[in-house]
Amino acid sequence: MPTQETILEALKVVIDPELRRDIVELGMVRSIDVKDGGVVDVTVSLTTPGCPIKNHFQTGVATAVRGVEGVTGVNVGFDVLTDAEKSGLQRKLGRPGGLPEGALAEVANVICVGSGKGGVGKSSLTVNLAAALSAEGKRVGVLDADVWGYSIPRMLGLGGQRPKVSDQRKILPLEAHGLKVMSIGFFIKEDEAVVWRGPMLHKALTQFLEDVSWGTLDYLLIDLPPGTGDVSMTLAQLLPQAQFMIVTTPQDTAQKVARRSAEMADKVKLEIAGVIENMAGFTTPSGERYPIFGEGGGQTLADELDVPLLGKVPLTMALRENADAGVPLVEADPGDAAAQAVRHAARGLIALMPMQPVGLPMMAEPEPAAPVGMSLPMA
Repeated sequence: MPTQETILEALKVVIDPELRRDIVELGMVRSIDVKDGGVVDVTVSLTTPGCPIKNHFQTGVATAVRGVEGVTGVNVGFDVLTDAEKSGLQRKLGRPGGLPEGALAEVANVICVGSGKGGVGKSSLTVNLAAALSAEGKRVGVLDADVWGYSIPRMLGLGGQRPKVSDQRKILPLEAHGLKVMSIGFFIKEDEAVVWRGPMLHKALTQFLEDVSWGTLDYLLIDLPPGTGDVSMTLAQLLPQAQFMIVTTPQDTAQKVARRSAEMADKVKLEIAGVIENMAGFTTPSGERYPIFGEGGGQTLADELDVPLLGKVPLTMALRENADAGVPLVEADPGDAAAQAVRHAARGLIALMPMQPVGLPMMAEPEPAAPVGMSLPMA
């Protein structure tokens, strides 16, 4: 005969796809009633009455409970957390701005791309890595979280365009080269400086993650600002199961600075997926190679962190030219040495994260009305 304790233990495999924690830890299991004959009634408390991932919990709970010995049937019911319970959960998770409402529910993997310092080519690498993942058949989004040095829109040829908003009041990411893209650069004048303190950054990033209709993605790549400041800590808080990828150059000095980003990731409990060495020599159009930034910094850092070195990407003329032209190099010239190295890194990343196709059962929704323009409500 199953017990409440065995049922509760089984329910720890049911993960909230946005909060990235199990429903037992989150206190979402309201009640468990084990009846004669092995029929079990489970009530799950949702964060919002119209929760768009209700069917995900329905299927997950039923499957988990049926796997318990002695269970002959499962009934899953739902209610909603009280305001006091929501407040307690927000405090527990460190989310004073509220709980998510489903925008990231269909994102399988979140990869934060960071570096210890600026000028290592992190943003151009993010763009090309995203394009390389897309070329491998993956559904990919890019979030430009480098709010002070935003450059993703220009690198993808999206300067001057503004996102629209859906009938459900969700911001629709722009699309370019098969990628879904969001950046602060879409909401301000081109090349305007962003002068924000921590609270405004936190609010903006929360909106980019939770108020944007990302849809079904295999990978969401987040281009972080250099260093270990507010943005990185905010993302660690909002995305506890995201993975961190470090970009460095071969130079010993740059490698030591990048090590600080790894220490930050460790302190906020973000798993480090791997290291990519950028600017791994300059390769001329004729194929000659010059190690202008030295050799081996990426491998040294990967060895220190006990993570894989996913790739060594050389500098090439075409890499710079296509970034300025707004076309990913891996798409424009897949035979280029840098493009081939990025494709190799993308395949390594895929191998590190074997996954089932994203396809959470979603509640049927009416066809949305045609989207209209909007301004991001930052203040």
